[in-house]
Order: sequence, then C-alpha cells, then structure tokens
Amino acid sequence: MNYLKYTQYVYLVAAIFFVYDGFSKLNSGTDMPYLSFILAATAVFMFFFRRKFAKKFDNQDKNQ
Repeated sequence: MNYLKYTQYVYLVAAIFFVYDGFSKLNSGTDMPYLSFILAATAVFMFFFRRKFAKKFDNQDKNQ
C-alpha cells in the first residue's frame, strides 16, 4: 500500500485544476465559477485530511 502515500497529491492537482477552471469561468462571465472554487477548497481539505490520517496510521503501525 505504498501508493497511498502518493495519492494524496492527486487532490492538490485537482485543486489547481479547479482554481484554474474557476478563474477562467470568472473571466469569461458566462458560467458561475463558485462551484469550481468550492470543489477546489474541498480538494485542499481532503489533501490535509488524508495527510493527517496517513501520518496517524503510520505512527500507530510503528508503535505496535
């Protein structure tokens, strides 16, 4: 399960994409960009959430 260490960075890539998408929608004025910004904020939250619990489980495995 070594890949779980790297999958948390997928959330950062998604956040960058959604921020870009939000700003492009904001500048075009055709669509509402708020959903893209909300998804970007959620992706950043999920990055830190996954990182915290990955460290927690690593520390738990080391203590046992």
